[in-house]
Amino acid sequence: MRFLFSSKDHHSSWRWHGLLALLFVAALALELFGVQLFALTESRLADVYQRRHAAELAPDPDIMVVDIDDASMVEMQEIAGLWSWSREIHADLLEVLNEFRPRAIVFDMTFSVRDARRPAGDARLDEAVNASAAVYLAATRLAADRDAAGAQLAPLAAAFGMAGSGAANARAAIELPHAIEPGVWRLGLINSAKDDDGRLRRYRLYTDVQGWRLPSLPARVVQGLAPGRMQARGQGGRLPDGGDFLMRWAGDLHRHISYGTLYKTLTQNRMHLGEAERRAYDATLAPLFQNKIIVIGSSASSSFDHHLTPLGSNIPGVDILATAIDNLKNGHVVRPVPVVVPFAFGALLIAALAWAFALRSNPMAIGLALALVSLAALAAADAALARDRLLPVATPLAVAWAWYLLAAIGGYLRERRSREQAVALFGRFLNPNVVRQIVEQGETVESMSGRTSQLTVLFSDIRGFTTLSETRDPHEVVNLLNRYFERQVDVVFRHGGTLDKFIGDCIMAFWGAPVDDPAHAAHAVAAALEMQEVLLEFKQELQGEGADIAGFDVGIGVHSGPAVVGFIGAQKKLDYTAIGDTVNLASRVEGLTKGVARVLVTRDTVQACGADAAIDFIARGAFAVKGRAAAVELFEPVRKS
Repeated sequence: MRFLFSSKDHHSSWRWHGLLALLFVAALALELFGVQLFALTESRLADVYQRRHAAELAPDPDIMVVDIDDASMVEMQEIAGLWSWSREIHADLLEVLNEFRPRAIVFDMTFSVRDARRPAGDARLDEAVNASAAVYLAATRLAADRDAAGAQLAPLAAAFGMAGSGAANARAAIELPHAIEPGVWRLGLINSAKDDDGRLRRYRLYTDVQGWRLPSLPARVVQGLAPGRMQARGQGGRLPDGGDFLMRWAGDLHRHISYGTLYKTLTQNRMHLGEAERRAYDATLAPLFQNKIIVIGSSASSSFDHHLTPLGSNIPGVDILATAIDNLKNGHVVRPVPVVVPFAFGALLIAALAWAFALRSNPMAIGLALALVSLAALAAADAALARDRLLPVATPLAVAWAWYLLAAIGGYLRERRSREQAVALFGRFLNPNVVRQIVEQGETVESMSGRTSQLTVLFSDIRGFTTLSETRDPHEVVNLLNRYFERQVDVVFRHGGTLDKFIGDCIMAFWGAPVDDPAHAAHAVAAALEMQEVLLEFKQELQGEGADIAGFDVGIGVHSGPAVVGFIGAQKKLDYTAIGDTVNLASRVEGLTKGVARVLVTRDTVQACGADAAIDFIARGAFAVKGRAAAVELFEPVRKS
């Protein structure tokens, strides 16, 4: 589809598309650098990539989960009773695990309230934690509006591993593990960071409170690992910057061991072994725990600690904690590319679309190209996620597609208006079918002007019209003339001719433009013969109405040759016409028909007709024509019987 613009419209198109592009680029900048209305869409698209590549990421074998699952709840009833168990149970397990020298033991549970009924259990757990090389405990950040009555942060600096850089009197509402003596605390926050759709995609690194940076439990654990053993790929052993990080999800969970089974294995079963047997038994168990990061938490349904993640729903919090530690330890943190990258991509895409539309390219082709670019961008974002990079493409693509749709609709409306203008313009001269063909070719006033074409020009003048008009009133004369012209114009259109103009009671038409017609001469002669027949029918009609038609006749002159065709006139009044010697001679030939024949054509027209099987040409002699030194041979066309 081509738009029917003139050069003026073309310049206007460049301006319109340029302004529209600037508007959309500004909107893109506002979205990416400010409001971020599409942030959730970007996150959901990233979820798709996460699921696609989850199987490619294997969980760290050095991280294991000791799971208080539903089976453990049942299995431990005989030993510890119903949940919640005495903390002595955790102390027993912790003491045995310490014998295997794990790198870290992380409790994904809060010990915030002392057990008033079983204080001995709290004391045992406190001793076990104190005797452990690296036990990390969970703390929970409470609502900020409760900070005034919260704990002072300065005394907690060592427990959280914070440098003393905050306000000295700063307080924060934090749920702390008060069942254990503060002197042995290694703390980290376990607050989740859910997006607006309730999906947990991120984990906090730090929470800033009046200059104090409270680390999350995963950050605290990874900070405490020996630097020489840390595998922070691409980070140089450092944690990522920022308050939170986008997690990378593995397809499989970390190794799980049921808490109940492990407790019985490490405590009750070992108790009945001799010293030699126990050493052999421990030797078989040592690879499971030695130098491992052990995360102790609950996936039991009664814990109500399940979350919606990119991998699906009902993911236990203990597995999310293990994943966060894995991400930080191994550098599988998904880092967004600088926001200038998607902005530059979107701006370039909009500029390319504006350029294509301003050049009046086919909108379908532009849409196809945009679709291919969109697929490539989505594939690039997918590949980037596999390399722990987040490449936001949904926003620039959405803005680019919105620009494309608006420009396409605007282009369609402008084209429709141009078509209507073209139909109104050409409909005065041409058959509607020819008008449709010209419009579909995308012709403009300029493209159809100043052409030199081989034409056949026809002049048809009424004889005796002055006498006929003298016996009628003006209104009746105009009505009669319109009736006659309507019939003759239909003949011109039926034979593919172009109506040039009415000159009083004379009709000028031509064939061969604006649509090329190799048989223009034959079509013009056929039209002349039918115009002659229509005249006779019209005379019979007038005679039936009682009109005096004596002397009423027609003369038709036809000549073929080169002429200049195009729109001529002022901007407010343009006529599509032909000019040149061919037109002048056709008019002279029409003037020579009187007393010779109703229709006369020149030798040029006869030759241009070729061997037309339906028409004969009768020579009527050579005639002197004003403006020409040589006489002009004229012929009368007749239909073969």
